[in-house]
Amino acid sequence: MLGTCLNAVRRRAPLVHTITNFVTVNDCANIILAAGGSPTMAHDLREVEEITGAAAALVCNMGAVADVDAMLLAGKRANALGVPAVLDPVAAGASALRRRESARLLEGVRFSVIRGNASEIRALALGVGAGCGVDAAAGDLVTEAGLDEAADLARGLARSTGAAVVVSGPLDLVTDGARTFVVRNGCPEMSRITGSGCMLTALIGAFCGGSPAQPLEAALAATAAMGVCGERADERRMANGTGNATFRNDLIDAVSLLTAEELEREARYDEL
Repeated sequence: MLGTCLNAVRRRAPLVHTITNFVTVNDCANIILAAGGSPTMAHDLREVEEITGAAAALVCNMGAVADVDAMLLAGKRANALGVPAVLDPVAAGASALRRRESARLLEGVRFSVIRGNASEIRALALGVGAGCGVDAAAGDLVTEAGLDEAADLARGLARSTGAAVVVSGPLDLVTDGARTFVVRNGCPEMSRITGSGCMLTALIGAFCGGSPAQPLEAALAATAAMGVCGERADERRMANGTGNATFRNDLIDAVSLLTAEELEREARYDEL
C-alpha cells in the first residue's frame, strides 16, 4: 500500500499548489520535487483560483496566515474540481487571530487531509488555545501512555470535518475517523530543523496528488516516508559528525532516493 502511493507520485508527477509561509517555502518546494511532484507557490488573490485549476493537489499552510483569503478562494476552487486539499493549521491555538482564521478555513473548505502537531490538532478539535508558538506543548505530545486519548481526539476531528487527520510528533497518528494508524518512524533531530512539519504537509500534498481518491492511504504513506527518511538522514548525520543544517539536506536527499520497496520494508506502523 505505502509503496504503491510513492510510485503513484513518481508516475504522475502531480502539480502541487502550495500556499505556505516564507520561512519554509523553499524546503516545501524541494521536498515535493524530491518525492517526484512539481511545486507551485502562488499566493496572489488574482491568480490562486486559476493556478488551483491546473493543480493535482492544494496545500494551505497557516504559517501564511495573512493569505487565508487566498486559501479560501483556492480551496473552494479545489472543492469544485475534486482536487484534494490539505490543511496545515500552524499555531492554530496560539492567538485569537489564528483560532478565528482556522475556523474560517474549516467552514469554507472541505479538506481531504489535516496535518498538525498535537497542540494544533487539539486547538482545532476543541476550539481552545494550545501549543507553544509553532511547537506542540510538552503535555500534548503523543506518547505510548497517551495514545488512546490522542487517537480519540484525532478521530473526533476527522469525523467532524470529513478529513483524514495526521497528528505528527514522537509518534504519528493517521486516521479518517474509522481506521487509525500509529507510525513509529522518525527521530528527535527532525524537531530541530525549521519546517519539518511544513515539509511533511507538502509531502502529503504530493502523495494526495498521486492518489487523489485515497487520502487516508496517501497521508499514511507520506507520514511513514518522512519518518523513514528522517531516520536515514540521522544515520548519515551521526556517521559524518554533521549538524542540523546538513541533516535537513540529507532528509530531502533521502526522500529523493527512497524506493517503494524500501518504504514498505522500513516503515513501522500498526492499525489501532
